[in-house]
Amino acid sequence: MNTEQGTDISKAAALLTADELVAIPTETVYGLAGNALHEAAVCKIYAAKNRPAFNPLILHISGIDQLSKYAMVDPISALLAAQFMPGPLTLLLPKKNIVPDITTAGSNKVAIRVPKHPLCLELLHSIDFPLAAPSANISGYISPTTAAHVVAGLNGRIPYILDGGTAAVGLESTICEVLHQKIIVHRTGGISADELQQVSSLEVVLANNQKTVETAGQLKSHYAPNTPLYRGDISDLIACNPGKNIACISFQKTYEGVENFVLSPSGNLAEAANLLFATLRMVDAGNFDLICTELFPNKGIGPAINDRLGRAQFLHK
Repeated sequence: MNTEQGTDISKAAALLTADELVAIPTETVYGLAGNALHEAAVCKIYAAKNRPAFNPLILHISGIDQLSKYAMVDPISALLAAQFMPGPLTLLLPKKNIVPDITTAGSNKVAIRVPKHPLCLELLHSIDFPLAAPSANISGYISPTTAAHVVAGLNGRIPYILDGGTAAVGLESTICEVLHQKIIVHRTGGISADELQQVSSLEVVLANNQKTVETAGQLKSHYAPNTPLYRGDISDLIACNPGKNIACISFQKTYEGVENFVLSPSGNLAEAANLLFATLRMVDAGNFDLICTELFPNKGIGPAINDRLGRAQFLHK
């Protein structure tokens, strides 16, 4: 299979209607899209990504008016949707029977969002079904923020990449659920806990110690480069690895004796988030012995950066 790349909405729509896969741009990362209501298309997504079948997919829809077609929507979720959609927010809601179990990995809940990317929205408006679209990469590897990243991982596995430029946010959406008069955040992302609290007036808590995978992005090892990545005090990590060819990914600071990749010299967390995945990919291609990184400030999108780096850490087998 030859993977083509372009900006042809009608071509992408025709392929998706025929249950083929298309990589699509969103404001967060590129997604690997297929018809969320057709099992044949969803099976192709799992196969192309080598994605575990127990890991649910997110539905992408063209507007919040479509939410009630696929899920039961409570008043607080509707309020959050009105405030943050289109945008980097995904709501976990009780699903309706129109959504097949394969799309939700057997769960009676479905994750839904409205992406904020003009090309993606134009595509969604041109078809009459939602798109299941996990990140457009081999499962577990660093998420793609450009069409070139998609080519690097999925060339020959899918027929078409809809090229929408570089993703504006660069990290996946926040996934949250309204439950027992609280907002449970299942995955940190582009919308912060403070923003959710301000709009809803509810307590916002992080989901911890889940025994089952409720939504995308919850696997312990995820977003990981092939080069071992360690997180902690960078000076200590450097001292513990003498003679190693080390890449250091930091927020603002540089270190001696290593190759430095500073994500935001000005201290802008949004800028750091936008550059994180692209920098991880670049470093991973640089023949380093290991990658050292640090904890980022725990505010705004900082927790989402820390979550991705935490899941990218080297795990001893």
